[in-house]
Amino acid sequence: MHRLRTDAAGAAAAAARVRAMVPAGGSVAGAVAEIVAAVAEGGDAALLDHERRFGGGAEPLRVDADELAAALDGLDAGVRTGLEVAVANVGRVATAGLAADVDVALAEGQHVRLRELPVRRAAVYAPGGRTPYPSSVVMGAVTARAAGVAEVVVAAPGHPLILAACALCEADEVYRMGGAQAIAALAYGTESVAPVDVIVGPGNLYVQEAKRQVSDRVGIDGFAGPSDLVAIATAGADPHLVALDLLAQAEHGDDSLVVAVSDDEALLDAIAGELAAGRPTVADGPKVAVAAADAEAALAFAEALAPEHLELVGEAAEALAPRVTRAGCLFVGAASATAFGDYVAGSNHTLPTGGAARFASGLSARHFRRRMSEVRIGPAAAALAHAGVPIAEAEGFAVHAESMRARIRDNPPR
Repeated sequence: MHRLRTDAAGAAAAAARVRAMVPAGGSVAGAVAEIVAAVAEGGDAALLDHERRFGGGAEPLRVDADELAAALDGLDAGVRTGLEVAVANVGRVATAGLAADVDVALAEGQHVRLRELPVRRAAVYAPGGRTPYPSSVVMGAVTARAAGVAEVVVAAPGHPLILAACALCEADEVYRMGGAQAIAALAYGTESVAPVDVIVGPGNLYVQEAKRQVSDRVGIDGFAGPSDLVAIATAGADPHLVALDLLAQAEHGDDSLVVAVSDDEALLDAIAGELAAGRPTVADGPKVAVAAADAEAALAFAEALAPEHLELVGEAAEALAPRVTRAGCLFVGAASATAFGDYVAGSNHTLPTGGAARFASGLSARHFRRRMSEVRIGPAAAALAHAGVPIAEAEGFAVHAESMRARIRDNPPR
């Protein structure tokens, strides 16, 4: 258990020390590049060869509708009810994030319409690893559907839980494949897998590196690294609940970072004691207790760390919520366990990690949509040409200038 102290002035340095405690993964860029190139060139044969090499290889690649329906029929009733709640809540939140087209009126009849359009085909990667993650299917597929994506594809292990979630989310296509080879197949296409426009979802280092390598060809949600949670607890917080939330997040793996921050030494000691006790399913990843000089220092530390998840518990901590600007997802109040966000709260659990909350957002409908401008110049052409021609000439683009100058007429084209 790591202990450190900070005030507001030293918060950035303390956050950097804590972030450095997360072990860096070894570079897999070269190995991934070989896999991606092989699948891009070799299609199904290369894809299946790598599936067999890395523990998959079940055929046929595509899961048929009967198998999906059977998996859903065989799903435990409690799990099905929970997934249905997740589907409903994630769908409502995702739909609320959609934006309507906007018309911007400018001078003399000119206007620009900002049109928001969904991509046609998107893929959700759901990892297998130690256990299946039907919740990742829900987070990706429901959000894509809410965004208006016409064809939603899932790549995942053929585990019945995963297949049941795919059926519940009405995925259009499901492929039993994983790893970097699955990402390559989705990006480039093979004889059996048509290429997609966007790939989202968590996965191991090979999967994330593959997403990065194909991001010049398809859209991605970001690079999902090790999970992290910061809990700021002040007077009135229950140390058992705070520790339980931190330990729950630590279940994600050896490199999951969990941090308790408090200006109350006794409270911090109680949380740290429970963290040290651990739980059987919790990996021995980095766990940190930060003694903050005051609530301002606690906030400064969290803002500098830009965590994937941030919990605020206790009256003084909860009062900080309107001032939080750097967190993948913010959970406010004793009842708002981060675990709810992983499953049924409606917020998305695919979030920016590694401090990327400084500039990135959690998965939303916007990851499956893009903005397109529709421009109508009309009678404003002459005035705009007088403004634009000198710029084009200064940049050395004579034909750009000529193209605009040609619109200067008594009756400009509409």
